[in-house]
Amino acid sequence: MANKLDKEKFLAKYGMVGGGPGSFIGSVHRKAARFDGRAEIAAGSFSRDYEKTLKTGKKLNLPKERLYDSYQEMAAKESQKENGIDFVSIVVPNKFHHPIAKEFLKKGINVVCDKPLAVSLKEARELKDLAKSKDLLFAVTYVYSGYPMVKQAREIVSSGEIGEIRVIQGEYPQEWLAEPVENRGNKQAEWRLNPSMSGKTNCVGDIGSHIENTVSYISGLEIDSLIANLSSFGKCRELDDNAEMMLKFNNGATGSFWCSQVAVGHENGLKIRVYGTKGSIIWKQENPNYLEVSSLDGPTKTFSRGRDDLEKRATKNVRLPGGHPEGFYEAFANIYNNFLSALKDKTRGERVDPEDYDYPNVEDGVKGVRFIETCLESSRKNSKWVSVDQ
Repeated sequence: MANKLDKEKFLAKYGMVGGGPGSFIGSVHRKAARFDGRAEIAAGSFSRDYEKTLKTGKKLNLPKERLYDSYQEMAAKESQKENGIDFVSIVVPNKFHHPIAKEFLKKGINVVCDKPLAVSLKEARELKDLAKSKDLLFAVTYVYSGYPMVKQAREIVSSGEIGEIRVIQGEYPQEWLAEPVENRGNKQAEWRLNPSMSGKTNCVGDIGSHIENTVSYISGLEIDSLIANLSSFGKCRELDDNAEMMLKFNNGATGSFWCSQVAVGHENGLKIRVYGTKGSIIWKQENPNYLEVSSLDGPTKTFSRGRDDLEKRATKNVRLPGGHPEGFYEAFANIYNNFLSALKDKTRGERVDPEDYDYPNVEDGVKGVRFIETCLESSRKNSKWVSVDQ
């Protein structure tokens, strides 16, 4: 079985499925995992083309015997090695998240998986149940929960500073699919717009799920019901490139989400606004080191990451002094670092309660898939209100 980590020096070994030549997200995960010197890549099945796996493995200085022709072979052999991997990082198109994660869980290996967790709620729940039955850790990399000012927003909301939440607005506009780039050699566009690779949705699954997770993380609220309208403006596209949603939350609050990949003039414009009875907060991903907080009985304040005193959860994830921007890589690294803290404690025989470790887990992954499926159902029903299946 996979090795027990050195009790004096914590250094996890991990393997990766996907992330071969030309993979953007695979490179991001590898950088994030090694950011704090607590994990090293030891094995990989980086492509369905074994020659590409060998090419990637050579660049990463991995021995040939730890490079595998398939994820099945990797899971089987690594689980039997004395020095086998402690977790696997899954960075493949959505359709393959479930079978790959399932295979490694069955072999007793912890999992870090890119979002969305799966392409159906049935698959997502199966992974949650399997991880629980095997007593394994499972992280889903919703990166925006890793930003310190998102954590500060969560603490402000939970403290009651802005009162009871009344309205939530979330938007995530991009422009990268405004033209038919899938017909011009853009590999990411090709697979994201292909149902056999991406599942039943593109835009909602890709970036709409980020809105849902970030809102859920900050607010602590559950979506009770929603209306969704998914559109495809690209000629001959089977999957959505734009969507609008109206929502009701379990505390009686209302909200609206908008995600688009055809919004000309926007690069990566995730913005979350939460309005309560006593105040409000605004966070913008493209200016992530600042959080705007307004109140009924005082001036609007702007919290600055690295400069101002923040709540413990946020402070723990700050890496640089004020004025030195932190962004995407650092947020990804925070997720890995917090997951590795849980892995360290678990390996040392200590009790691990997911609530004590600040990373998105398999439960969050299930919630994300549930949100996606509810949006699809509402849109199919001509944008009727649909209750979210809890």
